[in-house]
Amino acid sequence: MTLKVIGAGLGRTGTASLKVALEQLLGGRCYHMSECFGNPANPPLWLAAARGRPDWDAIFDGYVATVDYPACGFWRQLADRYPEAKVLLSVRDADKWFESTRDTILGEDIREIAAMTPDKAFFDETVFKDYVGHFGDRAFITDYFRRHNQAVIDAIPKERLLVYEVGQGWAPLCAFLGLPEPDAPFPHVNTRADFEAMVAGMKQMFTGGGGMEQVRDSVHGVHQGHQAS
Repeated sequence: MTLKVIGAGLGRTGTASLKVALEQLLGGRCYHMSECFGNPANPPLWLAAARGRPDWDAIFDGYVATVDYPACGFWRQLADRYPEAKVLLSVRDADKWFESTRDTILGEDIREIAAMTPDKAFFDETVFKDYVGHFGDRAFITDYFRRHNQAVIDAIPKERLLVYEVGQGWAPLCAFLGLPEPDAPFPHVNTRADFEAMVAGMKQMFTGGGGMEQVRDSVHGVHQGHQAS
């Protein structure tokens, strides 16, 4: 099994909805931070990749696609490693993206939780590294977002790339992949409210004496109920 789709879009660009959509379209598993953090074997593999020792076959064993962090930070390496895979760049308005990340994946609560886990180095070196010293800095972070997207557009041939907003629904995604449109609404999961509820639950587990296994299970199960049967 090999990757068919590489998601180059940063987190909070509809990546959770895309995970569910791609699993429905491709009939296989799509990698996402929820899959990564939900399995204790995964963060060390990504930490090794961040330090120049990737084992992509081990990381993506059993997966046909990837979206979200941490893989979106390795889009160049993955595009080279899987030359037949198509590249999906999920985007949104830069200011709305900043506001979403400020309240979720780059927020103080999630950084505090990450610091309490054995995987602090993983988060620091694969997610937070480009934002250190600039958390909450709208000008810096929106500029980073635009530069990231432009770098993907400049590097990936047009015929291999789809620049996509999840609000566009099935049509452009299915046309890009050469697949028929499902007779079902496009998935819409992991809203800001969903994420905030998940983080609150994780904090309660930590403060209530819950272990890492319980926390990992809660994250890994976030999108499981939305997957196609």
